[in-house]
Amino acid sequence: MQDMFRLDNQVAVVVGGAGGIGEAIAMGLGQYGAKVIVASRSMEALKKVADRIAKETGVETKAITVDVTSEESMEKLVKSIVDQFGTVDILVNAMGLNIKRDALEYPMEDWERIFDVNVKGTMVACKHFGRVMKKNMQGKIINLSSVRGIRGYGGGNSAYCGTKGAVELVTKALAIELAPYKIRVNAVGPALVITPGTIHIKENPELAQKYRSVIPLDKLGAPEDMIGASVFLASEASSFVTGQTIYVDGGLTAS
Repeated sequence: MQDMFRLDNQVAVVVGGAGGIGEAIAMGLGQYGAKVIVASRSMEALKKVADRIAKETGVETKAITVDVTSEESMEKLVKSIVDQFGTVDILVNAMGLNIKRDALEYPMEDWERIFDVNVKGTMVACKHFGRVMKKNMQGKIINLSSVRGIRGYGGGNSAYCGTKGAVELVTKALAIELAPYKIRVNAVGPALVITPGTIHIKENPELAQKYRSVIPLDKLGAPEDMIGASVFLASEASSFVTGQTIYVDGGLTAS
């Protein structure tokens, strides 16, 4: 029982692995023994992440580029990984894009772009990696949602909220459809997480306090806060869990 969280010799793919949250999750999976492949558009950023994971955990790592909005690119990613590693046991869809625009002035090209990355990208990855898992009759898929997937939020976030709501329902639908193949599909839903893209919030005391004031634990999220939930959902510890979103939010959605 003490080994139920271990991921030794499992092959884990983190799409969006060069981002703040994706990198932290990839590191966490490596710390628990998984072989880790990180994928996104920038090889330079991916290589740094893969090298760091290998150095700090000793596990086998690989960096491979992918355009999540292109089904052809995703198919090439899957083939490359299966050719090199033989299989895929864990998929984490950690990619994410937010384009904030006034709702009444929202350019539809921006709307389509954010849905392409956050929703289409998630579905394309689930589709093609899911085929590999179906053949193996096992697998774990973890999608990145957000508290904004179930709570409305202003400030130009209409598209982002829409994409995360879609990710949550896609997660539930896939959990049902893929259950006969022993594939578990869940999501992690963070509140605000301080990454290079949101560091300005932490550095502004008034703004930081505004965000902390609605979080019962009075804390801004860190990428490392996502590791525990992700490892749980990737491991045998969650073998009877599917179709769920774990909100790593300091109690925000409880209030």
